[in-house]
Amino acid sequence: MSGFGDTTRRLLRGRRAEAAGRGAEDVAAAALARDGWRVLARRTRTPAGELDLVAERDGLLAFVEVKARPSLTEAAFALGARQRMRLVAAAEWWVAANPGHGEAGMRFDVVIVAADGTVRRIADAFRIGD
Repeated sequence: MSGFGDTTRRLLRGRRAEAAGRGAEDVAAAALARDGWRVLARRTRTPAGELDLVAERDGLLAFVEVKARPSLTEAAFALGARQRMRLVAAAEWWVAANPGHGEAGMRFDVVIVAADGTVRRIADAFRIGD
């Protein structure tokens, strides 16, 4: 019966992580709005994967990945090469389905949120091919 307890713990841990992720996305969306960005989409699913936030300001389109971790340092290193490739593919799907955005360009930002509520945005965090 230990498998049942393991499954329950894993399920609860997953729910806590999802709730923390949604909270971090709310914080990130509010920070973007304060900086003059218009959030166009949240938690958008594409055939290539999910985009946390899509925002635009003055024609510049940003695909924003949100990372919540105990510290800013841990959050800053939480985006690996495989996930970057998935984000690029998801962004391509989003742009194809939503023409007319990004006239001034497109970029990938990362917003990192620490457990103490500290928020930092890494603008243009990576580029296609990095």
